[in-house]
Amino acid sequence: MTELDPKLSALLTRNADGLVPAIVQEATTGAVLMLAWMDDEALRRTLTTRKGTYWSRSRQSYWVKGETSGHTQHVREVRLDCDGDTLLVRVDQTGPACHTGTDTCFDARLLLAEES
Repeated sequence: MTELDPKLSALLTRNADGLVPAIVQEATTGAVLMLAWMDDEALRRTLTTRKGTYWSRSRQSYWVKGETSGHTQHVREVRLDCDGDTLLVRVDQTGPACHTGTDTCFDARLLLAEES
């Protein structure tokens, strides 16, 4: 198995579990779809295949978005923030992004609405 480029790996600031949060955004609309987690291997797989690949903290395993649901993510672009502690993954989403069946994981609980 190929490792993540060591120069890229050195740029990442991981949490205590060795993970980096990945904000997943629809490339066309700019909608924030979900938050997932990546380690070096998930990032390497994503960069290599252009399929959104993440680390499932609950299952303790890798998962490719849409592998079972068919709601796939073609990765257009991956960016690293200025601190190296957050990834932005811009995708073309096919089908709902959220496991609840909604387009985004962020449309159910509005905590503060825009001012009118």
